[in-house]
Parts: sequence; structure tokens; C-alpha cells
Amino acid sequence: MNDERLRFDLHDGVATITLCRPDLANSIGVAMATQLHDAATRCDCDQVRAVVLQAEGPMFCAGGDVKAFGNAEETLPALLREILDPLHAAIAIFARMNAPLVVAVGGTAAGGGLGLACSGDYVLAADTARFAIAYTRIGLTPDASTTWFVPRRIGVARTRYLLLRNPVLDAATALQWGLVDQVVAAADLVEEAANLARELAAGPTAAFGGVKRLLLETLRSDMETHLALEAETICAMGATADGKEGIRAFLERRPPRFGGVR
Repeated sequence: MNDERLRFDLHDGVATITLCRPDLANSIGVAMATQLHDAATRCDCDQVRAVVLQAEGPMFCAGGDVKAFGNAEETLPALLREILDPLHAAIAIFARMNAPLVVAVGGTAAGGGLGLACSGDYVLAADTARFAIAYTRIGLTPDASTTWFVPRRIGVARTRYLLLRNPVLDAATALQWGLVDQVVAAADLVEEAANLARELAAGPTAAFGGVKRLLLETLRSDMETHLALEAETICAMGATADGKEGIRAFLERRPPRFGGVR
């Protein structure tokens, strides 16, 4: 694509999205946000059964393009909206699509880059990774799902601390807090993320999607509403080929062979 800010590859059901603006810390401007939305849309299909989001260079993502923010001056609110509309739409697709999203954080995730990372279903971090929210340091408030996914990972109190004090967390602390799911050697990050994605791609993709959507509702629906949603979802899964195959495989004491279709 012209003015490429990311690459999209699809192989054996695994889509790999690579942020490739390392000279500018993979910061998110209008072009990258638009291309990320296009990539998310491509992932929301039966052919994609797992997704890896990774980045080139020493930074995973520095968040918004602060240099562009400074140049915008009085038109900054309009620029922010132009970035956030496609960026937030992309995150919503990632959160609700069937394919699990594996995020591989090498280097630093800051601002919206941290929010984007924490939107993953499974977050792998290199042992050299660093995490910082840093919005209030430049007089702004969070975006990119930061105040949705980060509190769900580490709680409101710790999220508030990060937002008001702007510390930088190392990978070990991020793991201890629950901000990330696993820390691996930096040299192994890409391979570990790819291996995990291949494992997930062999699973019951529609059921994974059902799990993701149930968990999105779990903190905001009352018990009876959520029980009804659980019942609706498991009944729908019982009608799928993967649901039937999983039960047969269990009864026949063999590994299941999931096809992954909706």
C-alpha cells in the first residue's frame, strides 16, 4: 500500500500485522490508524484464525504522533478525531472478532501504544520491554482503549496511579501486575508469538470469539442478563461443526480436529 505504515501477511490461518514506522517510534497518525483499521477488517473473516500484532524497531509503539499534534496547533481536536475514529474502530473489531489477538511487545509501549497492546487477548512482552501511559505528562487524557482494557487487567487503582504519576514499568513489573501475560527473552519474542498464534489457530475459532464477547460483557451486565447471554452463546456453539467435533473427540478419546468456521 502507498505510504505504508504497516504490513499485513496471512499464512495458514495466522494473520501477522507489523507496525513498520520505526524511524518515528511506530507512532500513530492518520495513515497508520487507517491502515490498522483496514487490517482489522481483513482479520474478521473465517480465513483468519489467529492474529499477531508486532512492530519493527526498538519501540513497540509510542502512541500518538506528538510531533504532528504540535504542528496541528488549533486544528488538533480535528486531527485527533481523524486518527481516533479508525483506530478505535480497529480496536473494537479486534476485541469482538473470533480470531484471538496475540500482541508481541518488544521495546517500549507508551500512551496509545500501551492501550493498543493491552487490547490483545494474550500479551507477550520481551524482557527488555517497557510500559508507560504518559498522557497527562503532555496534558491529555487516554485513548486507544487504555481506560477500558488496562483497568480490566490491573484494576482501577493501579491504572489511576499510572495515569497520574506516569511511571515507567519494566517487563517484570508489568507481568507481576498482570499488565502482560508472559515475558520471554527478546531474541525469542517473534518466534514465541508465532508459535502461540499457530496453536490458537488450530482451536475452535468461533468458540474463542464467543469467549471474547462474553468477557467484554462480564463487568457491565447484571447476573440474569449475563446468564442468558451464556446460554445463548453455548447453544449457538453446540450447533457448530467444531462444537460437534469437540464432543465427538472427547467421547472417542482423541484430539479434536477443529475447522474454525463460524
